[in-house]
Amino acid sequence: MKSLLQRFLQDETGATAIEYGLLVAVLSLAIVGGVGQAANAIEWLFSDNSSTIVNALSQN
Repeated sequence: MKSLLQRFLQDETGATAIEYGLLVAVLSLAIVGGVGQAANAIEWLFSDNSSTIVNALSQN
């Protein structure tokens, strides 16, 4: 049993795949968060421009 545990701890096959998987997961979270922030900024931009146009047209 002890030798099996030692072989398991020394075995590094698949470590690269796990590292790539972790990188993909972190990058995915960053992209999703960035898209959400960009969507909020674009929504604010258009709502601000819309209210400016409405105020400009209502003064005439």
